[in-house]
Amino acid sequence: MTEPAFDVQLSLVAEAAGMGKIYRRGAEEIHALREISVAFAPGEFTCVLGPSGAGKTTLLNLLGVMDVPTSGALRVAGTTIADAGRVRLAEGGRDRLRRENIGFIFTEFFLLPTLTAVENVQLPLLWAEKDDHSYAVELLERVGLGHRLTHRPTEMSGGEMQRVAIARALINRPRLLLADEPTGNVDTKTRDGIFDLFRELNADGLTIVLATHDGELAARIDRVIHLREGRIVEGA
Repeated sequence: MTEPAFDVQLSLVAEAAGMGKIYRRGAEEIHALREISVAFAPGEFTCVLGPSGAGKTTLLNLLGVMDVPTSGALRVAGTTIADAGRVRLAEGGRDRLRRENIGFIFTEFFLLPTLTAVENVQLPLLWAEKDDHSYAVELLERVGLGHRLTHRPTEMSGGEMQRVAIARALINRPRLLLADEPTGNVDTKTRDGIFDLFRELNADGLTIVLATHDGELAARIDRVIHLREGRIVEGA
């Protein structure tokens, strides 16, 4: 079988062609993604919509180079990660690409409880061997937390902690922001505030891929990709 080829456009932030992912548990094979072909252009705001188990997190992990495909091809930030099911970029290169181009936001906030808000935001800079306290402060002010710089997670609400996590995801000035159920642990009012923040970031040119099972939230995003049982389905 011939593997799908890229529609080579170096301007794309990410592109997958016939991409699949199989997890193996003993003799069992779990097909998390099947023949995914999709592209993300600079400045797009895309929603990946589907129920639990549809493959949303797996897709984001592959786009974020936290995992590699078992079939098909994947290119991120102009770099081929895998082609014809073979990994083309070594782990060190994937780490560097991820660090320099991609920001992550999760349902869980993953803030260190002993660190202040500004210290949590600066944390990714340790791996990049950088120090940019002023930019961390600027980001916290951007997300409405200029008054919470020295507060620790136990002193914040769920919405405030998620805003710290968003600022942390932006500290390395990513080209692509991946958000996996980012409003799953907050109330509706806080969800709407966080979504408005995503809209502002996208208006500034940031490419965002947001995974959710929230149909109401998805209806407010221009482009929606429906996932079901590891496949892209039309109008599901």
